[in-house]
Amino acid sequence: MFFERPPPGQQALLLHVRAPGISWENETTELRELVVSADLEPRSTVVVTRTRPHPRWFIGQGKAEEIRRAMNSNNDDLLIVNHDLTPAQQRNMEDLLQARVMTRTELILHIFADRARTHEGKLQVELAQFQHGRSRLVRGWTHLDRQKGGLYMRGVGESQLELDQRMIDSRIRKLKERLERVQRQRAQSRRRRSRAKVPTIVLVGYTNAGKSSLFNALTDASIAVQDRLFATLDPTMRHLSLDGYGTVVIADTVGFIRDLPIDLVEAFKATLEEVSAADLLLHVIDSAAPEQESMCAEVDRVLEEIGAGMVPKIEVLNKIDKSALRAGVLGHRVHVSARSKQGLEALKEVLAQRLGVTNEPIEVCLAPSNGKVRAWLYELGAVVGETLQEDGASTLSVRLDAEQINRLVAYEGVSLQEALPDPKLLALT
Repeated sequence: MFFERPPPGQQALLLHVRAPGISWENETTELRELVVSADLEPRSTVVVTRTRPHPRWFIGQGKAEEIRRAMNSNNDDLLIVNHDLTPAQQRNMEDLLQARVMTRTELILHIFADRARTHEGKLQVELAQFQHGRSRLVRGWTHLDRQKGGLYMRGVGESQLELDQRMIDSRIRKLKERLERVQRQRAQSRRRRSRAKVPTIVLVGYTNAGKSSLFNALTDASIAVQDRLFATLDPTMRHLSLDGYGTVVIADTVGFIRDLPIDLVEAFKATLEEVSAADLLLHVIDSAAPEQESMCAEVDRVLEEIGAGMVPKIEVLNKIDKSALRAGVLGHRVHVSARSKQGLEALKEVLAQRLGVTNEPIEVCLAPSNGKVRAWLYELGAVVGETLQEDGASTLSVRLDAEQINRLVAYEGVSLQEALPDPKLLALT
């Protein structure tokens, strides 16, 4: 059925359908990269020109017969179509070819299923698979006329298809409930970071643009880096110290791609909310990619779709070691190489400037009677450290914005040991 992953190493014939006069080379190249990422072996590629899809086979019957002969001649195991098919079209093609037919969406779902490592990631992929596959149940059954049920049995006359749909609906509900809990936990974490005034920077970009490499270079992390699509699936967060600013949280996320399946976008809602709630986005662009403009446009489209279109953004041209570009700030972009670490210091300076002012903690002395103020600071999540004095007083290292500092100094028995930053600068945080 549609949940079954093709065994690694299977040979695949690739099919791409284009409209007259439309370029197709880059799209077929991306399809081959997806196939390789799925541990399958791409063989020949067939490009068909049509003004509209055939209602029965998606392509014409003559071309379908040609593909059948080619697959038999080359001993291909499956056909991968660079488009979505209706359930009927997919079933008819499989009947004609006597081989499995995979759509682009199913291919991406299989890659995601293989890449998911965390519990959350596996839940998200499973939900996307069930949502996509529900309408395609008919492909997995040849006995739909067999009815179950009878006297005193629930669901009299219920077909196997209906039973399966009920089971899948039940599983979808359970998966959504579990992911809603994850969503609430992420929201709590974001609120804590917000109260502590710790900005979040999120890396976004087209898949294989080098986001994980840049993340590792900035944070000294050890996320696995591979030159393949969707090498990173599960989001990762690390602290990053910026000179002249302080500590921020930086997050690596899943890459975007053309025609990202809507089921995946919906299933990864909890993860993608980190993007829409970010203080700043780093749009990582592969400087050596031949279609930068279209890739950037696709990233911008997805950002708008998930509600992150208005989040401040810095464009980072990565892989300059492959494109002969100079490192540093050029125009509205920062040129870097995550591999050779060129331009990283310039990028950090831009981040510190863009985020505003220093975020270094200030020292606050509280009298023993100011337990409510101390509790308020902890509730905000603003306390970085605390030292207790012999007389019962306490010295807290806190990170606050201008409004919170003004509120703090209004309390009796509160004194600030450190000189405050310029209020104009504080207002920028």
